[in-house]
Parts: sequence; structure tokens; C-alpha cells
Amino acid sequence: MGIVFKLLSIASLAALALAGCARPPEAGPTLSAYNAGIDTVITASTGSGHLRSTPEYRMAGIDQRATSLAGRTLIVGERAGIALAPGEVVLTFDDGPRPERTEAVLDALGRHEAKAVFFMLGRAARAHPGLVRAVAADGHTIGSHTYDHARLTELSPAEAMAEVQAGHEAVAEALGADGAGDVSRFFRFPYLAYDGVLRTAVADGHLIELGVDIDSKDYYSVTASELLQSTLDALERKGRGVILFHDIHARTVAMLPDFLAALAERGYSVVSLKSTDGSVFDTPLVTAGL
Repeated sequence: MGIVFKLLSIASLAALALAGCARPPEAGPTLSAYNAGIDTVITASTGSGHLRSTPEYRMAGIDQRATSLAGRTLIVGERAGIALAPGEVVLTFDDGPRPERTEAVLDALGRHEAKAVFFMLGRAARAHPGLVRAVAADGHTIGSHTYDHARLTELSPAEAMAEVQAGHEAVAEALGADGAGDVSRFFRFPYLAYDGVLRTAVADGHLIELGVDIDSKDYYSVTASELLQSTLDALERKGRGVILFHDIHARTVAMLPDFLAALAERGYSVVSLKSTDGSVFDTPLVTAGL
């Protein structure tokens, strides 16, 4: 399962460019500390065997009735194949999985039939393999994000690629061989920090680096309402793009239902992003949305 990497010699590496989390993973305070509009967080068992956390919200001005955001499915074999039309977004979540918060994100996405790309850390996937399989079972795409969220630009090329490979393999192992799915070829650099050498090495390692058009900056200590507004403002300026969130932050869990409702209200659609298997016949494909 997964991709077989080549550890490249230093001579074969050339060029840099990053795409990943801007700050290290952090444990957030309770949801109520982020937004006074949140009443409670209810955690209940689901039939799928994992927990789901369902926050209750009172944020004025947004109709939270579930509306399908499902757009087209875009299947690509290289980064250049990711071309979004106006009004299209790709939702991405880094640094998970984390119990309760990742489950709450899945619930919010499910209510709007929206699919996302989850860039998982190897150590988190190894600690919570059931959550990795739950994300896959809900039809989302799983990418890798290194094993331990190391800043790769501070490592030697060989050390950096070993970190990338270890992360990818740990996520693949967490998915298991029970038909839950395979880890995709999508990869994101931690801290969005990369250079030409690393970028070339990742491409030679058969991965598709996915950058960021709109960084929600949900790693800053802001309220859920502030995060919602700043992300929507950034999206309105761009009109489309790949959006970076983190499924480890309480503030992100808190604002996501309102953000998805706002997307529906404003006429956006969520593109489901998939990768090819990386054969020599790689060709970008597009299939109709539901």
C-alpha cells in the first residue's frame, strides 16, 4: 500500500518551494474559550465505531440548513493538473487526526456532502488508526504531512526525505489492508516551508505537492467568529482556491459549520480532489459532480 520512495542523493536534488502548516500543532483550549456563541459539545457513539463531536452554535446571520456543496471530482497526476474555476474550492485539513475534533469536522462536512483532503502526520495516524480509517470511510482523500511535522529545510536532504517517507508509510499502515482505502499521492510541507531541492525530491519521490491559496491562519489565537470572517474575506478576494485549515484546533471545529453554510449561501462548490496511481499514463481527468 502507498508509494515506494527513492532516497535521492544530494547531487540529484535541486530547487525549493513549500506548502504546509505555518506553525507547529498546538492543543487548543475549550470551544467556549474561543466563541461565547457555542453552547455545548456533545460527544456520542456512532454506528461506525468511532466518536463524533457535534458542537451546537448560535452565530447570527447564517442559515445553517444543510445544503449540498458537492462539486466535481478532479483526478490529477501532477500539481499542474489542479485548475479550479471561479467559485470552486478545495478544503484541506492538516496535522490530524485528533480524537473528537477530526470527528466533528467529518460531521460538518458530511452534512453538506463536501469532501476534503486530510494531510495527516505519521505519528498522529499511528496513534489513532481508527480515525484514519473513519476519514477514508467517509470518502475523503488522505494525504501525508511527514511523520513528526519537522521543518524539512533545517534537515539534510537525506534526513528530510526519510521524514517524508516515514510519514507516508505510517499513514498507509494506519489505513491497513481491510479495504478502507489507500493514502493518496498528495503531500504538504510542514510550515509551508520548502526549497527547490526539497520540492524536486518530493516530486521524484512520486508525490504531488499541494500548496495553499487561502491560509485560514487558524493556528492564531482568534475567536471562531473572527476566523470565520477573515477566511471568508480572503476567499471573496480570491474567488477560488485551495483552503488550509487544521482539524486539531477547537476554533476550526467551532467555525466550520458556519463556514460551510456561508459557502453554500454564496454559491461556492467544493471540489473533491483525487490522485492517480502515478503510472506513465498519468493524465488529468475530470468527472461530473453529484
